[in-house]
Amino acid sequence: MESAPAAFVGLVCALFGAALLLWTVIRTGQRRPVVAPTEHVSPSGAALIAAVAGLALTVTGGWLLLGL
Repeated sequence: MESAPAAFVGLVCALFGAALLLWTVIRTGQRRPVVAPTEHVSPSGAALIAAVAGLALTVTGGWLLLGL
């Protein structure tokens, strides 16, 4: 009973994390900003934060799926 919600959350986290990583890599490869230009966020800092968040979500989703 508890494995169905964990599988759903694991799948969502893994897919969203992988998509975020892919999007970040494509945007930085094209030398385009990851976020809208603002005064308080540097483009390299935003790319780093997005990459770390994508990696964390992908790892968390994998951990949830493998723990079933």
